Amino acid sequence: MPYAFSVPQAAVPIAGGNDLFPVRRIYCVGRNYAEHAKEMGFTGREPPFFFCKPADAVVPVPENAVGEVAFPPMTANYQHEIELVVAIGEGGSNIPVDRADAHIFGYAVGLDMTRRDLQLALREMGRPWELGKAFDQSAPIGPIHRLGETGVMERGAIWLKVNGVEKQRGELTELIWSIPEVISNLSEYFTLEPGDLIFTGTPSGVGKVQGGDVLVGGVDGLGELSVKLL
Repeated sequence: MPYAFSVPQAAVPIAGGNDLFPVRRIYCVGRNYAEHAKEMGFTGREPPFFFCKPADAVVPVPENAVGEVAFPPMTANYQHEIELVVAIGEGGSNIPVDRADAHIFGYAVGLDMTRRDLQLALREMGRPWELGKAFDQSAPIGPIHRLGETGVMERGAIWLKVNGVEKQRGELTELIWSIPEVISNLSEYFTLEPGDLIFTGTPSGVGKVQGGDVLVGGVDGLGELSVKLL
């Protein structure tokens, strides 16, 4: 049967060509760097937990371009979180840790933009975080680099500058839960499929931004993601 109307497919460019990666779901890992957990008021190696963003929250930013992101409504504390993003290319459930890398299509640099005031207020009331995390244009992302070009990413610097001033810097070896552990754990709760994106957590230094700010972040081996807030 025909659809009543068409809906655009959310997609992210793949580095080195004209192909696009169709986005199915976006999963995000909460508090996956120890120092960020501390700045959010938590300590210790708690079990990994996840939240989701809608697929069309992505703002795809091509190589050597500056993406534009509208400042969201209903917030007075809009914050940046730079993250390594894992793109899934092979689906599965209950994936063993030692097989998780085989399910990776590639990697990208992403921003988990957050309406922090809404997130914290909802957390205090024991309510879901969607208003703070899953809003329009909350997931800017650079091109996806294929696994065959990068190799398995286990180390490398991750950083973010706001208007040329460094605000966040970490190292992938500082992840509380490694990428294979994240994939394995997540696949116990959801059947992963090609097209899924996993935002793997942010290092410490998250902070408030405002309209007109320019955010430039990167991960070693993946280039830079540049975004201007309108």
